[in-house]
Amino acid sequence: MRVLLVEDDPMIGEAIQDALKDASYAADWVKNGQTALDTLTDQHYDLVLLDLGLPGKDGLDVLVSIRARDNPVPLLIITARDELNERIRGLDGGADDYVLKPFEMAELLARMRAVLRRKGGTSSPVLSNGALTLDPATREVTVNGVANRLSGREFSLLRALLIRPGAILSRSELEDRIYGWGEEVESNAVEFLIHSLRKKLGNGVIKNVRGVGWMVSRES
Repeated sequence: MRVLLVEDDPMIGEAIQDALKDASYAADWVKNGQTALDTLTDQHYDLVLLDLGLPGKDGLDVLVSIRARDNPVPLLIITARDELNERIRGLDGGADDYVLKPFEMAELLARMRAVLRRKGGTSSPVLSNGALTLDPATREVTVNGVANRLSGREFSLLRALLIRPGAILSRSELEDRIYGWGEEVESNAVEFLIHSLRKKLGNGVIKNVRGVGWMVSRES
């Protein structure tokens, strides 16, 4: 799952980006509003973390521009601005949540999961196709009553497939959800992760559609 972090403070930005990567998000970081808008034009993101006090173009203006483009990307404001009118402007302007600095990363990650659930039209904290269940909070997957813990990238790949059971994702689409900017992608990385997941969960869990990509089936 790919996240765009828009934050001009180098210490805060680096800390958040590192925490996102530790939580198995592909995290890209930009430091001003115009770059954020340009990036969102060229790249799909599953979620945006947006600071308000940005150089040049203020974060609220960035938010207005994103929604004016009919971009429905889930968006959390992360800011030290705690005035009531600022919070109201942010939420009425199209933000899905408003998180005040300083915050604990565990809370931010939980709020991200909650926003993604709402945008996905579900209240369930887990992803499931009926045959297997993945808990994003613990990286634990359960198949036939047996629980397994996954590595960060195994989790990222399986999460990408389970968000839309039955949808086929190509190699490049899976790489896009696993790796952020500047991270080296080996040519057989996706195949290696799928092989590892099949060893843990069973050969039939992830299906290959030859020449197209991979999927998990819809189950009843």
